[in-house]
Amino acid sequence: MQLAEILRTANRHDASDIHLVAGHPPMMRVNTVMTALEHPVLGAEELEETLEGLTNEQQQRRFKEHQDLDFSYEMPDLNRYRVNAHMQRGVIGIALRLIKTSVPRLEELNLPEVISRLTYLPRGLVLVTGDTGSGKSTTLASMIAAMNERYRKHIMTLEDPIEYTLTSAKCLIEQRELGQDMPSFASGLKHVLRQDPDIILVGEMRDLETTALAISAAETGHLVLSTLHTVNASQTVERIIDMYPAQQQNQIRSMLGNTLQAVISQTLFSRIDQPGMVPAVEVMLCTPAVRNIIREARTFEIPNVIDTSRQLGMMSLDNAIAESYFNGLISREDAIAQAAYPEKLERQLAA
Repeated sequence: MQLAEILRTANRHDASDIHLVAGHPPMMRVNTVMTALEHPVLGAEELEETLEGLTNEQQQRRFKEHQDLDFSYEMPDLNRYRVNAHMQRGVIGIALRLIKTSVPRLEELNLPEVISRLTYLPRGLVLVTGDTGSGKSTTLASMIAAMNERYRKHIMTLEDPIEYTLTSAKCLIEQRELGQDMPSFASGLKHVLRQDPDIILVGEMRDLETTALAISAAETGHLVLSTLHTVNASQTVERIIDMYPAQQQNQIRSMLGNTLQAVISQTLFSRIDQPGMVPAVEVMLCTPAVRNIIREARTFEIPNVIDTSRQLGMMSLDNAIAESYFNGLISREDAIAQAAYPEKLERQLAA
């Protein structure tokens, strides 16, 4: 299998993802749609050889042990990719996601202006949430790049794997990769405060230990940026609290109420006005009212506070979707399909 040829073909079509699965031709995702490449069906032995060519001995041992492996791969003169190797039906499958070589500026991402304001925060916890492929990593990288141009600070990132390669400008930036530079996010966070950081990026708050350490780092005066696989602000708060044993949940509500600064929840849509994608973004800012709601376990009230605080820069997902629809960026069908409250949004679009 000529991997270089497959990646070049996918690059010409501006594909975001490439999938290599035994028994199928290579597949690529272009603007959310899966399409087969004109290429022979892949065999299991081909994929084994391809994986051996992409990985070192340590990575191969980890794959044999866990049957899943995340790593990054750079093809000279083309692109960098985030790669996942896995087993399916007893044979190897490989998924590659394109990582843009240059970090886009925040103003190029069609994000609400309030997100740029969050890069001026001196401390606290900022979460970017959404499904896989919703652009969380790109938003975070663009926020880091904006701070890199403005401040003289020390930025530490803990990633799985490193996606965008960030170059120090005014800031000193260090990037640590899971498996290569640290055994786990929790381990990296345990030691990061001894490395004198001002800003900490944690690739994902995926377990209780990592989440607790990230909140503690924010509580001690650092700006902490991270992600969760949640679809809106209220679900994000509930997910964090539910990670803790029942007897600790009152304490974590208080800590989260003190440290959380904002939750940005992204959903990507195919554009209808031109090729490409556009985000719809829910924004929750932690005003005194939101902090009280978190402390008092009234998260069900968060959507109402977001709806009534648009003048502060907050926006619900459905209002963001409606705005994109009325601006002629997305289809009515996609808007309703991805809405939090489809029937309510359908009435809003018909008005």
